[in-house]
Amino acid sequence: MGIYIFVSVLVLVACAFQILIVLVQNSKGGGLAANFTSAGQTMGIRKTADFLEKATWTLAAAILILSLVATATIPKKTREANPRTSLDNAVSPSDIPALPQAVPPASTTTSTGDNQPSK
Repeated sequence: MGIYIFVSVLVLVACAFQILIVLVQNSKGGGLAANFTSAGQTMGIRKTADFLEKATWTLAAAILILSLVATATIPKKTREANPRTSLDNAVSPSDIPALPQAVPPASTTTSTGDNQPSK
């Protein structure tokens, strides 16, 4: 149970980082690098865009892998395997009510007021 919760928290943290990185990116390619236009910066515009793209793909892969790990570590109910209890609880075929085999014939009686011709 503990590893499942740990992996689930990691998935949520990775999702939060993924959301933040996608929001920082600009759809036209400027993004975070558009705010840093000084000539003496250490990371250029292209390097920032490359970093954000690599971070996006890395976090997407991490979320996929962590989701698979979380699925594999889902706690399962442990129940004693005792086939005798299922046999004791089984219903006998003779206890099951039978369905009717034949349909009764339709009633042929009609009311006297319906069959009279109109005058």
